[in-house]
Amino acid sequence: MKQILLFAAICVLSSGRLHGADSLQLDSNANLFAVLAAINAAGYDEGIALPDNSPVRRQVRDYLSRQNLSVLPELKQFYKKHLQRNGVQDLSQYVSYALSVSGPPDFHWRTRDIEVPPDALALSGFTPLLIDFYTEANLAELWRQVQPAYQKEMVKYHTPLVNMTSAVDGYLRVNAGGYLGRHFEVFIDLLGAPEQVQTRNYGDDGFVVLTPSETPRIFDIRHAYLLFQIDPILIKYGMALDSRKILLELIQNAPLDDVYKDDLVLLSDASLIKAIEARLDRNASGVQQAARQGYILTPFFAEQLPMFEKQDQGMRFYLPEMLDAIDVNRETRRIAAIKFDAAPLVRAARQVPVPAPETVVSPSGKLLAKAEDLYTQRSLGEAKDLYLKSLEQNGSPEEHAQAWYGLARISVLQNQPDAAVKLFEKTLDSSPDAPTKAWSLVYLARLSRASNDPGRAKKFYQEALAVEGASERARQAAQTESQTIK
Repeated sequence: MKQILLFAAICVLSSGRLHGADSLQLDSNANLFAVLAAINAAGYDEGIALPDNSPVRRQVRDYLSRQNLSVLPELKQFYKKHLQRNGVQDLSQYVSYALSVSGPPDFHWRTRDIEVPPDALALSGFTPLLIDFYTEANLAELWRQVQPAYQKEMVKYHTPLVNMTSAVDGYLRVNAGGYLGRHFEVFIDLLGAPEQVQTRNYGDDGFVVLTPSETPRIFDIRHAYLLFQIDPILIKYGMALDSRKILLELIQNAPLDDVYKDDLVLLSDASLIKAIEARLDRNASGVQQAARQGYILTPFFAEQLPMFEKQDQGMRFYLPEMLDAIDVNRETRRIAAIKFDAAPLVRAARQVPVPAPETVVSPSGKLLAKAEDLYTQRSLGEAKDLYLKSLEQNGSPEEHAQAWYGLARISVLQNQPDAAVKLFEKTLDSSPDAPTKAWSLVYLARLSRASNDPGRAKKFYQEALAVEGASERARQAAQTESQTIK
């Protein structure tokens, strides 16, 4: 029985993995659930009367109201003491906190105190209250009960996100997820006020937290994803902008956040993203609209992008050529003709149609994308057929390895451990990318444990930890699980 239970635990897979890249994730998040459950119990009522709340929010609030929680009075006092000026800012600080802690039941900081975001660090006193609340309210069981609702919401986002990230990566000519070791994660949160989009960039990681919305907020996610991809490139080559800083004097009256008025790298970053968005949406008027808002280099980048599209280099290598082409005198004359708007633009929530990728995708890659989508929806028979067909098509070794990996995961879900072992071994023999290699080793370790072979399991965990470019989740799984082997 113990062996069966352990094997069943292996079946809890990363259903949010997007188009074959462990660095791109769509998922729910236990930290966010615990933190927002706590503040809902403590007095966070923002948007509770709106009709587009998730039913889960009412379900959780009703459940918590029936509990006799000894920690609740102190929790309410803490929440009241840390109230912000509006509901968005109120939620924002707790989102920062949730993304900065390691998770239940201890909720330690993920990094050194000096690296914790200031708004999260200001809530350090929340941790002991959250620990007690988590235990008293039995949130682990409640989290398990609401998983179907989160899965349903993720299905709504999965295909639009696959299309969006593929389109952006294709346009910029970058690998999915950008540089090794970086992660972009989209978390669904059903306990916050509707129509909220919270974005964060912490170190190498980018996060988007979405609350319930009538239509998927793809425009907002795409903006965050463009920033995730472009920001490290601009930072790398930002010194090329030093001689152009005089341009900042021309935007002091623009309706921009002050942070842009003092940093030409940030301004250039935002201007390039605005230009790319206008290009992807075939919205020429968006260029001048961005310029009137103070993103004064948007017209320059809009002129440069057609030239970028006609050559073969990726944005990572072509951007220095763009930056070198900035002519201060010419841009000064152009900016002088701009009449800035009186106030920042407030964009209503809408779904933005995302164009298809402009790069050529291999026959194997096309089938893989469809197979991954079917796998996420747990249409395992159809997914298996497409994984097998992708192996018969032309494609890269990494794509064929991804197909073997997909078949291996299906064998795990279908309780076929012997077949799963052979398929994960086939994955490793087929030149997988680093994230796929690391996860294959983790699964082999889990399967070894299920077959009562702890020595072999330990070996696979150690090999997973040694994979350069492994995802942080794979590393954490290997590290945590290996420590439980006696």
